[in-house]
Amino acid sequence: MDDQAEILELDAEVLAEHTASITAWLPLAASPRQIVDLGCGTGVGTFALLARFPEAHVTAVDSSADHLRRLREKAHGHGVADRVRTVQADLDSTWPKLGEPDLVWASASLHHMADPDRTLRQVRDTLAPGGLFAVVELASFPRFLPDDAPEDHPGLEKRCHAASDRRHAEHVPHRGADWGAKLTAAGFTLEGERTITVDIEHSRSMAVGRYALSGLRRMRDAVAGVLTAEDLTALDQLLDTGSPHSILRRNDLAVRTERTAWAARRV
Repeated sequence: MDDQAEILELDAEVLAEHTASITAWLPLAASPRQIVDLGCGTGVGTFALLARFPEAHVTAVDSSADHLRRLREKAHGHGVADRVRTVQADLDSTWPKLGEPDLVWASASLHHMADPDRTLRQVRDTLAPGGLFAVVELASFPRFLPDDAPEDHPGLEKRCHAASDRRHAEHVPHRGADWGAKLTAAGFTLEGERTITVDIEHSRSMAVGRYALSGLRRMRDAVAGVLTAEDLTALDQLLDTGSPHSILRRNDLAVRTERTAWAARRV
């Protein structure tokens, strides 16, 4: 499994309760029958929506053929393959035919778009009249370690995040955008905004350990060139699953982050 797919799978497992709370919060007068999941990845949102709305069908859209293959395999395994359609498409290019959905869901995907304002307008034109657009964005990738860890390099994870945030500011400029204002500018009526605080403390879950390992491995690739030699050595010890300092051996891991959801209607 590639790193991104593994992180998506672990995100789905560890944060399932938080994702479900967002789907339950959506201001819907009736259960949607046709849903589109934009930038679906391996199906975190797709399966949460299928569970929340048992009569709905979901069109899952992503640019990665591998992610869509994994999603289809899971749909077969869960017995919901007849309720899922996958569409491979680059949403920065030709907009695919997606029908006229009652609900469009975009979780942690809009900030990757080259022109998200154009995407918002396309979603508005795609939605059925009165349809709802749900946007979910993360403040940052979760933090897992206590502030005083590791013992010989306290604050290491904070420094890694700071370096990663600087890189993202260059390469992913729309991360952290004011999506409420953007939705209004695209012609939507904003109906709600909610911030979910994720704070899972002192977890002994193996999934949390793997989530931390996968996330910090991926972060290392982005920040290795700007960390000090000492910090890089300490980070590599955390990522070495055979080391006594391995992050998988710690019993004080947490999952801390925030996710904000916006609900906007095509009136």
